[in-house]
Amino acid sequence: MNIILITGASSGIGMEFALQMDKYFKHVDEFWLVARSRDRLEELGKALGHRVRIFPMDITKPENMEILEAAVAKHVIRILVNCAGYGMMGSFDRQELKTAVGMIRLNCEALTELTHRMIPHMKRGSRMIQMASSAAFLPQQDFAVYAASKSYVLSFSRALGEELRDKGIYVTSVCPGPVDTPFFDIAESTGSTLAVKKYTMVSAERVVALALKDSYQKRSLSVCSFPIKTFRVISKIIPHGLLLKIGGQMKRKGL
Repeated sequence: MNIILITGASSGIGMEFALQMDKYFKHVDEFWLVARSRDRLEELGKALGHRVRIFPMDITKPENMEILEAAVAKHVIRILVNCAGYGMMGSFDRQELKTAVGMIRLNCEALTELTHRMIPHMKRGSRMIQMASSAAFLPQQDFAVYAASKSYVLSFSRALGEELRDKGIYVTSVCPGPVDTPFFDIAESTGSTLAVKKYTMVSAERVVALALKDSYQKRSLSVCSFPIKTFRVISKIIPHGLLLKIGGQMKRKGL
């Protein structure tokens, strides 16, 4: 049986992947939706035309990874979409340790473990879509752990894509800027982002549509919107130390 597996499927970008892929991927037998909220997964499942299997679980717990691996044993993962993750803003030394470490465990460790466990169940033509962020392009004060975690996702995923290319398994890292989802409702509960970032916000629909197109075209990177593409180029040209100082000045001025 051919499966699409999506983590973080209960809201935001993960939910949008499920909705868009449901329209276009007719050759897939089932959608497997993974997130902590059973109610939201059940509601999403009712909206999809495909058969759906829900996994209401916390994927940072090893026993839940084992459940997923056992469930997929005799099936083929056609597309793995790793969307589960969160970010918290604010000064690192004022964040709760559990919150900061939790970002690493979910954004990095769980993504890595699930990817490793699912690769044996993928075959030529299978794809991975890994949610990174434009925060991966540059260290960011008051967003230190999140930006570092997404830098890991980007680096890991691009290297993995090269390792798997000869097997015909393609990996696309998705690096959007601010997206109009509930992400900031959580992230800004402990701090705030640069005000200017809000002017670059795009819809989840746009991010996902481009990500699916880039995945289909076997691109290793998907960056949505001209401002974020420009930011990526700037982060390659200008030393990060200088950009960090500029960012600090802008934050102090409320920009």
